[in-house]
Amino acid sequence: MVIGLMRPTHSVLMCALFWSCHVSVLTYHNDLARTGQNLNETLLTPASVSSGQFGRLFTYAVDGQVYAQPLYLPGVIIPGKGIHNVVFVVTEHDSVYAFDADNYLAAPLWHVSFLDPAAGVTAASAADLGCASITPEIGITSTPVIDPASGALYLVAMTELSSGNFQHQLHALDVATGAEKPGSPVEIQASVPGRGDGNTMVQFKPWLYKQRAGLLLLNGVVYTAWSSHCDAGNYHGWIIGYNARTLQQAAVYTDTPNWYAGAFWQGGAGPAADANGNIYVVSANGTFDTNLGGSDLGDSIIKLSTGNGLSVADYFTPYNADELGDKDIDLGSSGALLLPDAAGSSAHPHLLVSGSKEGSVYLVDRDNLGHFQPEGNSQIVQSLADAVGPLFGIPVYFNNTVYFSAAHDQVKAFSLQGGLLSAVPTSASSATFAELGSVPSISANGASNGILWTIDPAAQLQAYDAANLSNQLYQANLSSFVKFSTPIIANGKVYVGTLNGLDVFGLHDQAAGSVAAVVSAAGFRPGPVAPGSIVSLFGSHLAQGVTVGSPPWPKVLLGTSVFVNGVAAPLAYVSPTQINAQIPYQTPAGQATLNVVAGDRVLPPIELTVQPIAPSLFVDAQNHVVAQNQDGAANGAEHPAAPGTLLTAYLTGQGLNQAPITAMLGGQHVAVVSSLTAPTLMGVIEVTIKVPALEPGDYLLTVGIGGVVSNAAAVSVGVN
Repeated sequence: MVIGLMRPTHSVLMCALFWSCHVSVLTYHNDLARTGQNLNETLLTPASVSSGQFGRLFTYAVDGQVYAQPLYLPGVIIPGKGIHNVVFVVTEHDSVYAFDADNYLAAPLWHVSFLDPAAGVTAASAADLGCASITPEIGITSTPVIDPASGALYLVAMTELSSGNFQHQLHALDVATGAEKPGSPVEIQASVPGRGDGNTMVQFKPWLYKQRAGLLLLNGVVYTAWSSHCDAGNYHGWIIGYNARTLQQAAVYTDTPNWYAGAFWQGGAGPAADANGNIYVVSANGTFDTNLGGSDLGDSIIKLSTGNGLSVADYFTPYNADELGDKDIDLGSSGALLLPDAAGSSAHPHLLVSGSKEGSVYLVDRDNLGHFQPEGNSQIVQSLADAVGPLFGIPVYFNNTVYFSAAHDQVKAFSLQGGLLSAVPTSASSATFAELGSVPSISANGASNGILWTIDPAAQLQAYDAANLSNQLYQANLSSFVKFSTPIIANGKVYVGTLNGLDVFGLHDQAAGSVAAVVSAAGFRPGPVAPGSIVSLFGSHLAQGVTVGSPPWPKVLLGTSVFVNGVAAPLAYVSPTQINAQIPYQTPAGQATLNVVAGDRVLPPIELTVQPIAPSLFVDAQNHVVAQNQDGAANGAEHPAAPGTLLTAYLTGQGLNQAPITAMLGGQHVAVVSSLTAPTLMGVIEVTIKVPALEPGDYLLTVGIGGVVSNAAAVSVGVN
């Protein structure tokens, strides 16, 4: 990856300058909260998707069923093949594919198989396992996870050996080549104290398990979650963590150490995690006796602390857990969706939503899940009985609304007000989804142009206006259908895994090329820019490939140029759908005309507003400032800045103005120690402040230049 070639202290900033890090899809449902939303989609809008010009662009063939969600990583350098935006696909035939995400290529960028038939290593036979839930073979079932900093793709593959034994291995692959990272693979093995196997230790027995829930990468540990094959055998629910760098086992937890069951499958959803490093999982039918002094937590929402291995910090179990388990209408078919603080109330700011096969929806306080109450669920924030059909898969969140797509039910939207879900849906699709329902995803541009995407069990891609689900925007047949499949949306395209391929959808009418939006590259914020600002242009057919410029940035990359009022702009990065450029310093304030020339094509012009100063802080996808602590670490929850130390943030949009720079953190003025042009980074200013005495936590930082104030972004303060 290009990011790996940059100075470590500037790596995240380089990502913002050279490609759209904000539209990376590195984990199940986009983020650790499992919201399922991509809020940086500028090309796909309700208008463009419903225009008749949206449809399937091409299909990549693969060698097996695609149960896992695809992943998307921009700007990857493939040795000998240049820079590509890459979509990764894994199959039940134990293969991993890296495909060009923008254009159909006859061959994958790379392909890795973990099978060796000559040595008797095959994908696990469903017949031999005695379970047809996934058939005819089981290989890679769960959604992998990508660490962009190390360039590693983590996944778990199941194989069957000639001896008749089964094996699960955790692999760490290089995203650029598919090669195994040092120490990879490692065989999954685990044991914990308990009486659940009839003795004093509970053993992880590989033939009893499939790795169904998506992987979680949290604080340098890769967590795997385990479910059974058709509830067969004396199985347990396991969470097993491995050090992401060494692949040495770091933590083990089972939810039924003294009896059995309690699988973690969650309809494929990965475990969720909060900013404090706690993990949230939902167990399926199994023994529950924690209310009687035991330690078994079947049919429960479980909060796990990661402070010292894995330990139960809290839990919620419905009052009718025994009935849910006996009737197979239990929890565990859905995952844990963590809502942002803005969706909560002053009494319950940290909320979690989940559901069950019974059709109940549970809204719980992550700070006090509620434990068990035999007479009812009144101890939790809210319980909506029969609110939806049987729920298989996780809901999604967008714009203070939670969306469910349950079996034998419509897609339903429940709004949040005062930290509570609406008692009835605020909108619903006209269509009813059969069988197992679907697992939706959301694309939007900030809080606007929201689209709910989902895959109908009838093998159709469906798109709905997120503001009004009765407004269906699009429907088209897929090559085939895989249960619990969830689409991803990135960079103007929708990617869907099928029984034997990857269907790619996008806009057809853009052959001539167009610019859809020009925004600040510092967080893709719309609004005025200044002379010297770094901007991102989004559109289609903007360039014939993907490449980056080396400082001093050139005026032409791959035959593409950008002109502002007729003056050529320096180019940091070009791709078919995005260009990062610098507004020429000689651009006067007022309305300016921007043109893109791609080869022999002059794209339609777009107007933008230029003002003398337009400061914009670089931020990540969570609106956390891109900043460096005094010790050189990137500022974040894991590496807060200590009071009294220095913190360097990065911004663009200073213009030609030499006015003093001011800053505020947590509502108070702070000392600006220096403001310098960032070395080798054209148009970027380094602003160094002294962190004031604040309690540990996240605080909003703003920077002012000549009375013009930047966007507000979070800074983590505390002591490591």
